[in-house]
Amino acid sequence: MINAIANAFRVPELRRRILFTLTIVGLYRIGAHIPVPGVDLERVQDIIEGQAALGLLNLFSGGALENFAIFALGIMPYITASIIMQLLQGVIPKVEQWAKEGETGRRKITQTTRYLTLGIATVQAIAMIGLFQNTLAPVGITLGLFTRFVIVLTLVAGTALIMWMGELITQRGIGNGMSLMIFASIVARFPIAIVQAVQLGDFAMTVALILIFVFVVAAIVTINQGQRRIPVQYARRVVGRKVYGGSGTYIPLKLNAANVIPIIFASAVLFFPAQLAALTGVGWLQAAGNALAAGWLYYALFAGLIIFFTYFYTALVFNPIDLGDNLRKNGGFIPGVRPGKATISYLEKTMNRITLPGAVFLALVAIAPTALFRATGVTVLEQFGGASILIMVGVALETMTQLESQLKMRHYDGFFK
Repeated sequence: MINAIANAFRVPELRRRILFTLTIVGLYRIGAHIPVPGVDLERVQDIIEGQAALGLLNLFSGGALENFAIFALGIMPYITASIIMQLLQGVIPKVEQWAKEGETGRRKITQTTRYLTLGIATVQAIAMIGLFQNTLAPVGITLGLFTRFVIVLTLVAGTALIMWMGELITQRGIGNGMSLMIFASIVARFPIAIVQAVQLGDFAMTVALILIFVFVVAAIVTINQGQRRIPVQYARRVVGRKVYGGSGTYIPLKLNAANVIPIIFASAVLFFPAQLAALTGVGWLQAAGNALAAGWLYYALFAGLIIFFTYFYTALVFNPIDLGDNLRKNGGFIPGVRPGKATISYLEKTMNRITLPGAVFLALVAIAPTALFRATGVTVLEQFGGASILIMVGVALETMTQLESQLKMRHYDGFFK
């Protein structure tokens, strides 16, 4: 692995991409510690500690919420907007047409997602100001109209800046920018939680937590790298004096084709109502929001949403019709399966079968460590459950895979042997 990293820095283009990515992530972390004007940080931290939904939002923002920084809203408004746009592709014909128009359509979808992100960020910022005002009013603290306007404007501008930084990483850096933003936020909070767990003084519990973490990471890597290989045979064709085809290969169908996207989407959908309930300050809505952020209802809904989004996102990225048509056009066929509709049906059924264990695994790993941490009373690690571990490992694997492909193109050994 050390040799692979050294090889990556020997290639000028890869070195520039890596350094650019690290620079943007560093700027993102600096922004998480620059507070907006006119806010009492101590009272903000007290409010966040009493709200489970705000606690998770604070995790995904890398602690920016408890600092009430310019990046306090984090990347969640963009993720929520992306989910809405993907769902609209199956509802609104115009959006579905954009998705099929290639690069031009993708630009339209991206631009609409940006505007929708700013709208969601504005609503969340106004609701957040309302929550803090309701909490501070009993102690005689009132935020003026101009102060509220400046705070909302700063938070929305911070969200727009995060969105721009993420797109820059995707275009000019290594990996998916939005995923790396979430990765950096979680990793930034993880060492603090580990230190707090060690300070509890229970050595056996600390060792057990480390072993659980290592086991979960190994299981995630195994499932993410797992494949179902569909054998493919190409008919031999003679064109002039050259012979084409006649060789065999395979189609690699990943056991977890959606990677960590279902976890991120499920978290955004599940905690968005909880955030709104917490931000409004209404008593019964706060109780409902906290119920969605913890307990058996949280586990059941979180598992169901993960399985749903795993199938949903896999259906978006895997198109058996195009794959079957490409096989037929190139003279390829699956042994024992007739070309055409039979091949498409076979690929679709196979993908649905292998997606189920992958989706159940994601749901199990996302819930089990969190439930264990809460059952053992290690409250400092409640938010760093399976979902956080899945996101960290998944994004790390995705980024390493991109580096691997870049190194292989330049005849270097990669990370995976």
